[in-house]
Amino acid sequence: MPTAIAVTSPDLVLPPTDRQTPTAAVLQPPEQQPLGDALSTAQLLLEQHGYVVVLYPANLPAAYERRLHTVRSLLESDRIALLRSELPPLALGVLVRQLRQLSVCDFSAGVVASAARLLSHYLYAGAVLGSVAKLDRVPVSLTSHAKSWVPGSQFAVLAAPSPALVRLGSGGSAPAGKAAKTGKGGADGGPRDVDQLPGPEFGTELLIARGQLTTDWPTATLAPAWQVAAVRECPLPAGSPDWWGTQRAVEFAAYLPDITVLYQLVSSVRREVCSWCGLDLIGDRCGFCSAAIAPPETHRRVAGALTRGTPT
Repeated sequence: MPTAIAVTSPDLVLPPTDRQTPTAAVLQPPEQQPLGDALSTAQLLLEQHGYVVVLYPANLPAAYERRLHTVRSLLESDRIALLRSELPPLALGVLVRQLRQLSVCDFSAGVVASAARLLSHYLYAGAVLGSVAKLDRVPVSLTSHAKSWVPGSQFAVLAAPSPALVRLGSGGSAPAGKAAKTGKGGADGGPRDVDQLPGPEFGTELLIARGQLTTDWPTATLAPAWQVAAVRECPLPAGSPDWWGTQRAVEFAAYLPDITVLYQLVSSVRREVCSWCGLDLIGDRCGFCSAAIAPPETHRRVAGALTRGTPT
């Protein structure tokens, strides 16, 4: 019985990459669904799947987040995991799809839930923006804020796994590469503008979602520099303009596409047993009860799991 994966927006349910990947349940906001119906929906998911892992963005409205916690509390269920993510919307959708892929493997619900933190570190999430004037989820230097008012300026911003920013200019041209010149940081404490966006050192595919900005930088410059195996496109998530602070954006995310590599990566981490709820998990925190594991687990990688070419 696969663990149920649930989300708070249909935009977070990306098309499956194979016939085995199940879909995700889409939970409704409180203004669209009475509490009684929300309880019935959650109870049905528990009856059908045993465990439910809910992923939702950090910018979810407060009333919606309270609804999620209220449902779990009223059901008195320790089989519902509520995972709040700081990832941008497109990358969060990719993470949701990866957990959907893992949910049909021979992993327990506790491992699937705690795998979300592990896999987040292997997502390279960013966007090309027409302005960073209202970008408040990634540190931006005062200089970049000033330059964003120059007509025709564009910026390539990396939000995860670590923040970086490249000013593209009116031509939408700037290098992207495997390493970045980060310097010592900006005067305001944020990351300095860099010469290149740091890219993954392992094989990935690139997903692009276009908003109200015209640029071919993600496909013409970023994809070759990051040596991605394929470039795919999807609609821009509804939450992206709010997350990035502008409608003029092209969001992108580089990710591990192969389920065999994902499986190998998760399998390479030593299993722990949560001392509070008793579930198996990986990493240093339980996804269901949020209890910390002491001492912190340092995951090890299987040799060859994230190298280019055919997985070993």
